[in-house]
Amino acid sequence: MSERLFIFDTTLRDGEQVPGCQLNTVEKIEVAKSLELMGVDVIEAGFPVSSPGDFNSVVEISKAVTWPTICALTRAVEKDIDVAVEALKYAKYKRIHTGIGTSDAHIKYKFNSTREEIIEHAVAAVKYAKKFVEDVEFYAEDAGRTDNEYLARVVEAVIKAGATVVNIPDTTGYCLPMEYGEKIKYLMEHVDGIDRAIISTHCHNDLGMATANTLSGIVNGARQVEVTVNGIGERAGNTSLEEIAMILKCHKSLDIDTNINTTKIYPVSRMVSGLMNMPVQPNKAIVGRNAFAHSSGIHQDGVLKNASTYEIINPKDVGLEDNSIVLTARSGRAAIKYRLSALGVNVKSEEKVDKIYQKFLRLADQKKEVTNDDILMLAGADTAESHAVKLDFLQVTTGKGVRSVASIGLDISGQKFEAASSGNGPVDAAIKALKKIIMKTMTLKEFTIQAISKGSDDVGKVHMQVEYNNNLYYGFGANTDIVTASVEAYIDCINKFKV
Repeated sequence: MSERLFIFDTTLRDGEQVPGCQLNTVEKIEVAKSLELMGVDVIEAGFPVSSPGDFNSVVEISKAVTWPTICALTRAVEKDIDVAVEALKYAKYKRIHTGIGTSDAHIKYKFNSTREEIIEHAVAAVKYAKKFVEDVEFYAEDAGRTDNEYLARVVEAVIKAGATVVNIPDTTGYCLPMEYGEKIKYLMEHVDGIDRAIISTHCHNDLGMATANTLSGIVNGARQVEVTVNGIGERAGNTSLEEIAMILKCHKSLDIDTNINTTKIYPVSRMVSGLMNMPVQPNKAIVGRNAFAHSSGIHQDGVLKNASTYEIINPKDVGLEDNSIVLTARSGRAAIKYRLSALGVNVKSEEKVDKIYQKFLRLADQKKEVTNDDILMLAGADTAESHAVKLDFLQVTTGKGVRSVASIGLDISGQKFEAASSGNGPVDAAIKALKKIIMKTMTLKEFTIQAISKGSDDVGKVHMQVEYNNNLYYGFGANTDIVTASVEAYIDCINKFKV
């Protein structure tokens, strides 16, 4: 019988720490429910003491899901644990995830402490958390750079104190796969009572080795992996949930199973990407746009004769239909509704489907083929209709040797406003005209343009970061006209201002 590997998803905690990817509580619940349907065992719902928003999200996610364990992160501080206990009060299955740094660098520079004092803090935190919940996970932050002998002492102490899971994070993504695997193996062989706890991996991707390190940890005895959808997370990200799930599905010789329904992988990937406005790189393993694309003539010939010549994964196993429907101006509402469903977008009302369809027809008239990313953009753009500030019209005159001039019209809570301005380029002119109407002191801090796919007629995405009243706001716009997309992104920021 295959051994069981538990999937601990931290998309809503570590994943959400990516700048510009913050979700509101409603969005977090949507993600949590999708993770539950996919078969995730543990959902790390947040860091309750960090903010009222995080606290509320843990509370509401606890109410919204049924069978997965809901986990709340804390430091090895009693107040953090108290707040986590309160946030988890509605969870059917609850876990407190507490811990402290164990590497010499953390002990010396972060805590100005000693190895013995760190063990005392670790044990005290676990014992305190154990008063409130049975399931306590301990993390040894920066375990990847912690001396194995000392790490084993820490792990043994927290297991004796009551820890049910011990997390061995490669916090900086420094370890080589062989080193990380040997670290897990050392703990399995040298920690008294190791059989009373599950050893967990938590690997970062700073050197591109997160998945390899996680797999090495599994092979050497870890039976929980901490992962995120699309591999999002701090800095270069975390281990990808989809990569670990499909590696184990493909390599049956490892004789390790997860509870993941892999057919949900692609829809959940797209949903998270859309909600966080964080595009998946085209060559991303499993879920990238090109993961099942073949452009080489030799590859195409081989795949047409037998898919297994160049595909080790059946696209249907991750929720993709290999016989995709090509969307053009001749496609009907049924095709749009089918594609939205396949992409993980649940459109409940026919009225909303109709609105998306009308936008689709306008876009399809401008393009030869409408892509999945275009459809997701259209579905997301529909939510902007409830915003207080909307773009009515935008007209820009620009060219070589001509100073750019923009005229703009805004609808602000039903009232119409117009303004015009010149600028150093069409985007600058349009934003200056916008600022004449929105008379607030705001500063553009970040401006990123990204093509969704190839071709001069394709939709471009614009991500913006605007500072207002010492707060940063992130906005998103998408349009076949990049100037319009830029203005829509700026307006998206404005609609999020706290006034």
